[in-house]
Amino acid sequence: MERTAVHSSSIVSIGYDSVSSVLEVEFTGREVYQYTGVPATLYDGIMKAESHGKYLNAFIKGKYQYREI
Repeated sequence: MERTAVHSSSIVSIGYDSVSSVLEVEFTGREVYQYTGVPATLYDGIMKAESHGKYLNAFIKGKYQYREI
């Protein structure tokens, strides 16, 4: 999945697959997580957010299944 680099203290890049509704997040420690079932509106939201990390914590973490890849 192609990811876009973001300016964040905790996140390096974010990608999204609209066909499978998978959000992929690369963290500064180089861990990459995929969150499944994430609506495109939340991808748009995290990309436009002033703080990508805060948005992830508020709207995605703990609400969608994930796995480390």
